Amino acid sequence: MTRFTLDVISRFLIRIPPLAEQTTIVAFLDQETAKIDNLIQQAQKATTLLQERRTALISAAVTGKIDVRGFIKTVEKQVNA
Repeated sequence: MTRFTLDVISRFLIRIPPLAEQTTIVAFLDQETAKIDNLIQQAQKATTLLQERRTALISAAVTGKIDVRGFIKTVEKQVNA
């Protein structure tokens, strides 16, 4: 069995695209990464907002600012409709 020594590895041919193509690839990856970063940021903002709304809703229900006694029956009717 052949061992991967430095001598063996140094004989490998490694294809490298031309600099213009590398630049195009980098620009494309930068653009796509920026899109992903933007989506992550939007998801984090949405998560934060939903957590704030959840906290406010629980607080309002606990302090009696909203009446949630009939809420489950209303939801069940909507789901079964």
